[in-house]
Amino acid sequence: MDNRLKRDDLTEDEWVRLAPLLPAHPRRGHRWADHRATINGVFFRNRADCSWRAVPEIYGRWKTVYNRHRRWSTDGTWETILQALLSDETVPEPDRTAGGGRTRQDIRPGMMFEVAHW
Repeated sequence: MDNRLKRDDLTEDEWVRLAPLLPAHPRRGHRWADHRATINGVFFRNRADCSWRAVPEIYGRWKTVYNRHRRWSTDGTWETILQALLSDETVPEPDRTAGGGRTRQDIRPGMMFEVAHW
């Protein structure tokens, strides 16, 4: 079994951001399969546009990947995961006035004609 990091798997930095957001293991029953491998399995399935059964075993059993994705999609955890990955904390929030683009006040009648024929 090949356990090396695949090209689109979670990086260590991404995993550090996600780990605290994920649910803890249940108090009863058996322990959950590795969250990181499961998330990577969901990403593989979406990227490959394949059936759940086609998810490689390196991500865990396909049924586990499917069930975890379904559960997390229902309870909002998956949305939290995606938002955490999409937010890049290394990039500062832009200032509201930083756009520098034209505002509605800058546009005057006939302006579109002027721009179109220069």
